[in-house]
Amino acid sequence: MIKKICSFLATLLMLGLLAVAGLLFIPRAMGYDEFAVLSGSMKPKLQVGSLVYTKKVKESNLKKGDIVTFKLAKDTIVTHRIENINSDGTYTTKGDANNTVDGATITKENIVGKYSFNIPYLGYVSIYSKTPIGVAVLCGLIVIVLLLNFLPDALSEKEVYNDDWHNEE
Repeated sequence: MIKKICSFLATLLMLGLLAVAGLLFIPRAMGYDEFAVLSGSMKPKLQVGSLVYTKKVKESNLKKGDIVTFKLAKDTIVTHRIENINSDGTYTTKGDANNTVDGATITKENIVGKYSFNIPYLGYVSIYSKTPIGVAVLCGLIVIVLLLNFLPDALSEKEVYNDDWHNEE
């Protein structure tokens, strides 16, 4: 009975880890970039903690109303909707939940990609897994899977004690 329970838990945990890994890595292999949503500026379309997937597109494929991810500063990436395409080829953007347009205009060089899809809550996993504690948790989960595989055998083995070498003739 213990063997079945441990096997079930190990399989369930492993499938969960594989599913999350697949959601994080397969889109990347298909040319998508991923970004975690850190603010509520795009509610209700994009919730905080979602993982947004974008893909590079030609500038001519961008139109008013498209959601794009762009570099606002060296280390600042934003995902907002194109509010206007200006005559000089720049873009004015705005978060859906914001009352006003963004202060900076965006050039085509700043556009990282066009929004394709998102997975709610996976952004939390993505961010957390890149921290030292997150790496430790992932390693711990792998150790648990291994223990669940070997624990039933260790518990069910009967220790055989051979006392023959103690006997003196």
